[in-house]
Amino acid sequence: MTGSIEEPGPLPEGIRDYLDELVARTRSVCGERLVSVFAVGSLALGDYRHGRSDVDVTVVVEPALPASALRDLAGALSHPGLHCPAPGLELVVYGADAVSRPSGGAGYLLDLNTGPLLPNRAGFDPSRSPAFWYVIDRSVARQSGLRLYGRPAREVIAEPEPSEVLAALLASVREHSDGEGHLADNRVLNGSRSVVFCRTGRWTAKRAAARQVAADEEEFRPLLEAAVRSFERPRSSPDPLPGAAVRDFLMWVRERVEQAVEEGAAAADGPGTAGG
Repeated sequence: MTGSIEEPGPLPEGIRDYLDELVARTRSVCGERLVSVFAVGSLALGDYRHGRSDVDVTVVVEPALPASALRDLAGALSHPGLHCPAPGLELVVYGADAVSRPSGGAGYLLDLNTGPLLPNRAGFDPSRSPAFWYVIDRSVARQSGLRLYGRPAREVIAEPEPSEVLAALLASVREHSDGEGHLADNRVLNGSRSVVFCRTGRWTAKRAAARQVAADEEEFRPLLEAAVRSFERPRSSPDPLPGAAVRDFLMWVRERVEQAVEEGAAAADGPGTAGG
C-alpha cells in the first residue's frame, strides 16, 4: 500500500497538505484495518472550485474495525481540530464487505460532515439517510476515485447496477427540485450532470456538463451560463437565478431522467418480453 496521492492535476493550495494530514490521521486510527482512501466529487472529476466546493472523501475499512474507532476517527477529522480549508468535508466510511458488491443502499459505517460552513455531524446509522447520495458517490468513486491511500477504487468498490444509479439520479433530481437547503446554481449544475450521465453513462464535472447541455439546448443556455458564472463565486455570495427558469429546467431534467429509467427497465426486461 502507498500513502502517496495520485496526480489528478494541480490541487488547490492547502488541499494537498490537508488530504495528507487526513490520510495520516485515518491511518493512525484505523491501523492495518484501513483498506483505501479516495477523493471523490469535484476533486476526482477535476472541477474543484476553492471557496465553493466541498472536499469529498471515501474511506474503506475492514469490517472488523470496532465502532469505537469510528467515533475516534470522527473526532480526529472534525473541524476545527483538523482545520478544513474548504467550506466543508464530506467523508464517508464503508466496510470493505459492503462495497465489494453492488448495492442501492446507503450502507455506510460513518458519515461525517464538518467544516467552516458545515455543521459538525457524525452519523452511524445508514437507515436514517437518503440512499441516493451514497450510491452516486460510490459510482463516481468507481469511475474516477482519486486514490490517496491503499488499493485502487476499481479493486475495492463494485460498480452499482445501472438501475440503482438511475434510481439514485431520479431521487437526486427530486431532492434538488424541492430546492430546500440547496443553492440554485448547484441545483442547475447537478441537473446538468444527471442529464449528461443519462446520455453517456459517464460522470462529468458539473460545469463541463452544464456547457454540454447548453450547447444542445438553446432554450436553457442563458440559465446554464448564469449558473456556471455563479458557481465560480464564493459559496457565501452566489448570483441570484430566476426561480421560474430553474424550476422549468429541473422539470425538463426530471423528464429526461425518468425516460432513462424507463428505457433502462425495458432493456433489462430483454427483447421479446412485451406484447406476449
